[in-house]
Amino acid sequence: MALVIGAHRTSPNGAYASQTQCIVIQGAYVIDTGSLVSVQTKWRRAKSIGVLSLLANWNLPVKFIKPGAIIVPGLSDSHGHILEYGATQELPLESAKSVQDAVALVREYILSTPEIYNNTSHVVTGGGWDHTIWGPGGWPTSADLDADNIIRGRPVILQSKDCHALWVSSKAIEESVPFPASIEGGVVIRDEGGRPTGVLLDNAQDLLKQPKITETDLTRRFQLTVGHALSYGLTSLHDAGLDPVSLAFFKRQAALGTLPLRIYGMTYFDETKPYWGNATQPLVAVGKERLTARSVKIFADGALRTGGSALYEPYADNPTTSGFMRIEPEILHDVIPKFLRDGWQVNVHAIGDRANGIVLDVFEAALKGNNVTALRPRIEHAQMMTKADMARLSKLGVIASVQPTHAISDMWYAQDRLGPERIKSLYAFRSIVDSGAKITLGSDFPVESMNPLAGFYAAITRKSLSGHSPHGPGGWFPEQRLTRGEALKGMTIDPAYASFTDHALGSLEIGKLADFTILSQDIMTIPVQDIPATKVHATVIDGEVVYGDI
Repeated sequence: MALVIGAHRTSPNGAYASQTQCIVIQGAYVIDTGSLVSVQTKWRRAKSIGVLSLLANWNLPVKFIKPGAIIVPGLSDSHGHILEYGATQELPLESAKSVQDAVALVREYILSTPEIYNNTSHVVTGGGWDHTIWGPGGWPTSADLDADNIIRGRPVILQSKDCHALWVSSKAIEESVPFPASIEGGVVIRDEGGRPTGVLLDNAQDLLKQPKITETDLTRRFQLTVGHALSYGLTSLHDAGLDPVSLAFFKRQAALGTLPLRIYGMTYFDETKPYWGNATQPLVAVGKERLTARSVKIFADGALRTGGSALYEPYADNPTTSGFMRIEPEILHDVIPKFLRDGWQVNVHAIGDRANGIVLDVFEAALKGNNVTALRPRIEHAQMMTKADMARLSKLGVIASVQPTHAISDMWYAQDRLGPERIKSLYAFRSIVDSGAKITLGSDFPVESMNPLAGFYAAITRKSLSGHSPHGPGGWFPEQRLTRGEALKGMTIDPAYASFTDHALGSLEIGKLADFTILSQDIMTIPVQDIPATKVHATVIDGEVVYGDI
């Protein structure tokens, strides 16, 4: 039994509540909250009349958090990619400011890794490159990689920052050809002679021959991701696209009882394979209640950064295209009602306004006569919507799973891509909330930083961590900012609702699990500019400290 002083909590309806001085924990659960005097008086009285014979004496052990620190409910990330994050951290390319920088990082990685340097057939993998910050040169090419004498002749596969493109070496292409002339929902970028130049977009990524992932690879990547997550105060991660390999790995970890945090998984739906929703049972709260895989992830379109998000009108910087759907609307109309009927939550990736409109059309038809609270459908990203579709989100009860740090990354190039009018409907978080729709916040790691405080800051300021934006120090479209209370709610009770765990998680209330995060300062009251300096003192899951100390 422990008493922890200085906790913030959220109320049952998810609104940000006033401070409560302490929480009482027994085992994995919160069993009381209140002021120090009221709690000690209550427990002394209960002991004196024999109500709580389990106590040896009424003096509860008290642990004080550091002055200025606060406790918030355990932070959740509603959209990320666990094993992919671990993989990209092995050869991260986010720091590359040019194609030459990226090539130099690949070269350095090979030279510093003997098992790769001494084996030219070893597939070199990495990720995080972002051609939108490399100037006007356009897409990188295989020739850029092959020009380096250390890289030349090796299979190299590099994932883009948004995970919607692969940049590969000539050797990697050689081991994967022939490619079809076209692929639905994807693009192989080619030169004037029709030869692949080294970049594959969206569904075309599946054409590339990938190395087999070993159990050692999976374990290393998982441990790296989890270590980072716990250090950031995250107690729960929503994995937005489990393939058979990753799902099987998480099941093995759950069976061993070794999952160090909570994972809510979305199983990837491949439209080229048979429908499986009626043949597979949703997985709910296994492995000490730390693994759930009860939702399906469907991709509707591509990404804005790579020009694949499906728009109603052509791109301003490339009028020859309006993006594309990665899946035919007819297939969505077929499988989404089936998944809902068979007991699956449906989570659909949709970025462009056309993609979001199509997905909402499907949900509107599929949800008729159903209890939406029992189904809790989600649109992952919901980046660009018409005002009418924002209203439909609310009317239908569809959850918008959004990522504030995406807005901060994209704000530097988005107007060039969309023009001055359409951009107003991009990342319009305030408009979505004001429409009455439910939201939940995430980062889409490894696309963006996993740090939830970066997302919190982005949501309430619409500025980069350095305090800048294309619109100046006031922030990028500051009228779309969330309040601090809404941002905290979006990382606590909202993701709990979005994962069907709001009965047990998301707030510090009697009867709920003791998952919480201790922060070095009060992010709800300190000056906004001080928020990025906030540290995580401790991360607690099931009443046990899993990072830091109290």
